[in-house]
Amino acid sequence: MIDPNSRIGVVGATGAVGTVTLELLRARGYTNVRAFASARSAGKRLGDLVVEEATPEALSAGDVDVFLFSVGTGSSLELVPHAVRGGAVVVDKSAAFRLTDGIPLVVPEVNGARALENDGIVANPNCCTIPLTCVLKPLYDEAGLARVRVATYQSVSGAGAQAMDRLASEASADHDLRMDWDFDGEEFDEESKLRAETQKIMELPDLLIQATCVRVPVMVGHAEAVWIETEQPLSAERARELLEAAPSVRVEEFPSPGKAAGGDDVLVGRIRRDLTVENGIALFIACDNLRKGAALNGIQVAELLLAGLPAAA
Repeated sequence: MIDPNSRIGVVGATGAVGTVTLELLRARGYTNVRAFASARSAGKRLGDLVVEEATPEALSAGDVDVFLFSVGTGSSLELVPHAVRGGAVVVDKSAAFRLTDGIPLVVPEVNGARALENDGIVANPNCCTIPLTCVLKPLYDEAGLARVRVATYQSVSGAGAQAMDRLASEASADHDLRMDWDFDGEEFDEESKLRAETQKIMELPDLLIQATCVRVPVMVGHAEAVWIETEQPLSAERARELLEAAPSVRVEEFPSPGKAAGGDDVLVGRIRRDLTVENGIALFIACDNLRKGAALNGIQVAELLLAGLPAAA
């Protein structure tokens, strides 16, 4: 059993994912939680917590067991080593360490045992990779995977609190799709991340994956249309049975971001044969990107780590 007094620090506590992280920790009964953020937010009250400045000195003080980082890549690269130096294990939600050799990239339902193979850092995957791998894992175990094609429809909360504020103040007539990731002339980095992270988590480095990502004018909840080609025949009926039994997955006839928002399950539906290939399955996924797509997955990883740590003195 995990000690509810485990010493947990949330870095980036005032951001979109950080505030959800604090909410979930409170709901799960954790009582020894501290909130950290930039100097600009230091001193702000978040319920009964006072935000502390995330300085190298504070993070390396040695008085926290696990840090949950929800900051940008640059800030993670700068600050995470200090937290590790202080003896904490860090679950980092940025892209800073996800594809670094030797640093586990973990979805507990898919490769949870890898979390314990860390040297102080465990990476939390992208908010579309998490639900995708939760759905792919039981299908792979049954029939193998030959290739995956995915189109994502990602809410603005994935771009942070400022993007949410912008959408809230924007006239509905001005809503449009966005593609707001770095572009190399062929792919957005979100698309290449989705491919590489899925290959790493599934431990299938040669798995063929093609992704197209767009941002949609929805506040919370990412959706994904997925076309899967399996190595062995797999009927839509059997795929549905497998997904109904999969952890953290809930079969919903018509998943949507609205149905997923505020929930902890990965919703999957529209499960049917893909008639364009011999062993094809098509389906549709929706997931709350702030919860299972980010904060909750990180907490679940932290709980795997805390289960293997001695109780705080």
